[in-house]
Amino acid sequence: MDIDMSVDICGIKLKNPVIAASGTFGFGREHAGFIDINKLGGISVKGLTLKPRMGNRPPRVAETPAGMLNSVGLQNPGVHYFIENELPFLRQHTAAVIANIAGNTIDEYCEMTEILSDADIDAIELNVSCPNVREGCIAFGTTPAGITEITQQVKRYAKKPLIVKLTPNVSSIADTAAAAESAGADAVSLINTLLGMAIDVETRRPVLANNTGGLSGPAVKPVAVRMVYEVSRTVKIPVIGMGGIFCGNDAVEFMLAGADAVMVGTANMIYPDACIKVCMGIEQYVRKLGYSRAADITGSLEMN
Repeated sequence: MDIDMSVDICGIKLKNPVIAASGTFGFGREHAGFIDINKLGGISVKGLTLKPRMGNRPPRVAETPAGMLNSVGLQNPGVHYFIENELPFLRQHTAAVIANIAGNTIDEYCEMTEILSDADIDAIELNVSCPNVREGCIAFGTTPAGITEITQQVKRYAKKPLIVKLTPNVSSIADTAAAAESAGADAVSLINTLLGMAIDVETRRPVLANNTGGLSGPAVKPVAVRMVYEVSRTVKIPVIGMGGIFCGNDAVEFMLAGADAVMVGTANMIYPDACIKVCMGIEQYVRKLGYSRAADITGSLEMN
């Protein structure tokens, strides 16, 4: 029996529910020599800023038990370079293209959204974990009010579906998700990295030059699954789950908890074919249950 692996995310039909997460897959070129990009449901590209950005000084990546810390600092060539030099390559493939954007002010987010809305992309993913320089560098996404304001403003300029990427560093992920939905988000993705720190006991200094960084990998998966479960029962818009997905069963956990699609992040940096293997694992699970569509497992969790 053929399994229908396609899923619909706010009007975008993905051939399968697996998306390469932003920051771990570059602009696709980096993995093109290892896998067939056409087999992916989508690619969320490296986080883009309005102008080119060098990122933080090294060391900015550190291995941790069951995960990694990063404080790369959104190094990227800027939104205009992406459109002119990277997007044409991505558009040679069938995977959906999601542009992940970050800014220091709401005006920057709006300007990037307006620029990208006229480009050949499928959706925009709003990284709201960035510090708002006009508000004392408090992240946009840490309060429902902050989420509401930035989503409402950016939505005015969005001609493409708007996905709001939620930070887990909040008191209630359900409240921030609800705020994003009410403000016009077409979908939410979660979780972004958890704030963490590692210390070198020999030097008595933080391992990362930036002192703290974002924790990702298998260590965060139980937290991410719980948050996806809470959000999927709060909002009616599509939910994209991520956080420590390394195999098909990891992705299935998120889908059972309510995710309509998943993003694979840190695993890409260890196994270049991680997304392909995750997709194959989902298909095997669906087949084992006797279902005909991958979408049928979303939200089918049976509670104790």
